[in-house]
Order: sequence, then structure tokens, then C-alpha cells
Amino acid sequence: MLALLGADRPLAAVLVSLAAAALIRLVGRWPTVREACTFGAGIVKLGLVLSMLPTVLDGGVVESARLTLIPGVTLHLRADPLGMLFALVASTLWLVTSVYSVGYMRAGRYPNQTGYFASFALCVSATIGLAFAANLLTFFLFYELLTLATYPLVAHNRTPEARAGSRKYLVYTLTAGQALLLAIVWAHSLVPGGEFRPGGMLPAGVPSGTVWGLFGLFVLGLGVKAAIMPLHGWLPAAMVAPTPVSALLHAVAVVKAGAFGILRVVGYVFGVDVLRDVGADTLLAGLATTTIIFASLRAFRETHLKRRMAYSTIAQLSYIVLGAAVGSVAALAGAMFHIAAHGFIKITLFMCAGAIYTESHRDDIRQLAGIGRQMPITMGAFALASAGLAGMPLLPGFISKWNIGLGAMSTGSWVFVVVLVGSGLLNVSYLFPIVYDAFFRAPHGTVSPERPSLTVPLAATALVALLLGIAPNIGVGFYRLAWSAATSVVGGADAGGLP
Repeated sequence: MLALLGADRPLAAVLVSLAAAALIRLVGRWPTVREACTFGAGIVKLGLVLSMLPTVLDGGVVESARLTLIPGVTLHLRADPLGMLFALVASTLWLVTSVYSVGYMRAGRYPNQTGYFASFALCVSATIGLAFAANLLTFFLFYELLTLATYPLVAHNRTPEARAGSRKYLVYTLTAGQALLLAIVWAHSLVPGGEFRPGGMLPAGVPSGTVWGLFGLFVLGLGVKAAIMPLHGWLPAAMVAPTPVSALLHAVAVVKAGAFGILRVVGYVFGVDVLRDVGADTLLAGLATTTIIFASLRAFRETHLKRRMAYSTIAQLSYIVLGAAVGSVAALAGAMFHIAAHGFIKITLFMCAGAIYTESHRDDIRQLAGIGRQMPITMGAFALASAGLAGMPLLPGFISKWNIGLGAMSTGSWVFVVVLVGSGLLNVSYLFPIVYDAFFRAPHGTVSPERPSLTVPLAATALVALLLGIAPNIGVGFYRLAWSAATSVVGGADAGGLP
């Protein structure tokens, strides 16, 4: 069976969790079997993705056979450095989040757990398909599947608030999907097949008006999921979902899919030179910096822990957008590495929030005084992840920002360095008071003992985040993949810092 799956590994990596979703539905009446299917599929998926890593690190790609729908319209999967980086983050964090979800859902005695785990598997299947998409049509197929698979997770609690939040999510993302479809059809008229190509697929001599029109549609279609302001309104509303779903939205899929899509479009559809020639890079950078500043400021107004972290995500994902807009090798590498850095950091923060709520039933930051003394593992991981989000040295957020800042300076864009530094200070200002109150104020009320089923996953992701900050190429080589992808996009110029 494994040999059969391995014969077409990009496709197999997509199908394994799709099959798991169907199997989870069939065995839903037996929770232990259902969870075994989830873990088994997660292990097989991660193994398949890892099996392609040596080839990609050596400069090659792993491709699936093309499926021709009609002449000139194909579905095609390819594992390249950028896609591999995203797929590794998604497959690793799905396995970790699955372990956490079992403890969280059992502790909260949530209903409809079979539907929850099946939808979770569908989401990860769509995310891997999106990561390995080799052309625009394949990307669109999995982009929309991700929207539909996530909807029941956002609505999982089935309260009026959950239904309202999920409807808002669906309206925003499906509307954006139509803009993306228009952009893809237009691009296909210029480049039959729409195959992604490092440095851009558009033919020479495309009029600037066409570039601007395509660019606007792509930014609208991808910017909603990337939560670029003012397209972000669905994300805070989606925080009504169970905490593992919030972690999925922020760290593994959806918003990360939108930011990944912007990197794909900038580097593999237009090319940085084309956008720079018409001035579209300036508009994209302006949207990113505005989002970074205003989302960080907006986070101060939120006393609900998950909503504060939602605005933090809105700001953090625009680091990726900013790196894409700057367009130098270093800036693109920093943006791509931030997919992994932010993934491990933000999933830690959300799992901490879920553990706090499970053991204390508190979600307001004004109620967390002294909780660090009662839940030291959870709040220790929260403190480390907060420092990483602020970009402190020896943590991965610093490496992302450092490279984006270097890239900005190499293009003479000092203002973006100021924005990055200011954003780091704002991150400290809205996260570290929570840490201070948790450890240095007297506790009030009782808290249940920390559960290993919740603390082990969040401690593991915090440890990985720390290791990525100290040795960013440790293990699977996220930093090397980021530099490889960035260099291929820009053409190898100014590759200083390449590991």
C-alpha cells in the first residue's frame, strides 16, 4: 500500500488525508478507532512529504502526472522549494494539532467530534494540494476546497454566534474566490496552461493596464484569506470556533494559504521585475505596512485572548506580504521562512489559549493574573512564543524580520525597517503584560491541573520554535528551502546569507 502511494507522491500526499476523512466518517461511532485513523493518516502524510525533501533540497522537483480535463486545461502537482516548505509546515502541525485536538475535544466534551476530525482532514488535504499546485487551475481548485472544508469547523459549536461567524467567513472567502477565478481565466488567456514559473509566467510585452488589472484581481482574491486590511473582517469573527480550529486557521491553513498564494503570484505569475516596472510593488507594500501597523494597534483594544491573537495574526501575515512586495532575495527568503516561523509560534499561542480555557474557563486577559503559577508549562510556552512573535533574537521571528529588513535596506526602503521595529515593539506591548500578570500577580480562583494531552503538544511546538531560532536549518531545512525558493524567483542575484 505504501509503495503504491509512493509511486506518485505529491498526489498521494493529498489523497491520504482525503481517504482519512472518509474513513473517519465510517468509524465515527468508535472514538479510539477514529483517532487512530487521524494519527495514522498524519504519520503517512508527513512521511510522504519528507520522502520528497532530499530531491527538492538537491535542486530538483517531484511531479505528479498531469490530468488533462480538456485540451490546454490540466490539473498538475509539483513539489518545489516553496511548496515543500508550506507542505512541511502543514503536515507537521496537522499531526501535532491532532494530538492536541483529542485532548481538547475530550476535555470539553464537545459534540460532533466525528465531523470535526473529518473536516480537519479535508482541510489538510486541500492545504497540501494548494502547496503542491503546479498551475493556476490546480491552485484554485484546492483554494476553494479549503474554504468549503473549513466552514463546518468554524460553525462547529452551532450557536447563533458560531453560525453568524461562519456565514461571514463564507461570504468573504467565496466572494474573494470569484475574483481569483476571474484573474485565473484572464491569465490563462495570456499563458495557456497557467503553469507557475520562477521569475513569472507572463509573456514579455504585456501592457501595464493588463498587469494592473490582473494584479488587482489576484490581490482581492488572495488578500481576503491573507487578512490584508480592509479585507480582514472575517478572521476575528471566526474566533468563535473551537481553539484547535483557530490554530488551524492561523498557523496551518486559510490565512497562511492566502499569504502563500501572494508569494506564488508575485514570484511565479508576475515576477518581481514586472510588478516593480508598473509600480504595483509599491501598492502591495503600502497595503502590507498599513495592515501591520493598524492591526497591531487594534490588538490593544481586544481583551478576549483569542481575538487579540487574531489581530496579531493579521499583522504578522502581512510581514509575508511585505517581503513579497520588497522583492529582493533576502526579503523573499524572510517572507518564506516566516511561513514556518509564524506557524510554530502562533500554533503554540493558540494551544496555550485553549489549555487556559479548558482548565480555568477564562478567555479574558483581565482574568489571567497569577495563572502562570498555576499553569507554569502552558504560560512558559506562551511567554516564549510571545517573545518569538515580537522578533527577539534566538527565536525564529527575529530571523524572518532580519531578512525582510535586510532586503528592504538593499532596495533603499528604510521605512519598512522602521515599520518592522515598530511592529515588534507593539507586539511586546500587547502580549507581555499578559505574561507579566500571569507570573507576577497573585492568582485568584482555582485552576484544574495541567493535562499532558494539552501541555505536551504546546511544549513540543514551543521547543521547535526555539530550535528554529537558534539553528534555522535544523531538521528539515526550512531556512534552506526559503533561500532556494527566493533565489530561483529573483534569479540568484544578491544571495548573500544563503546557508
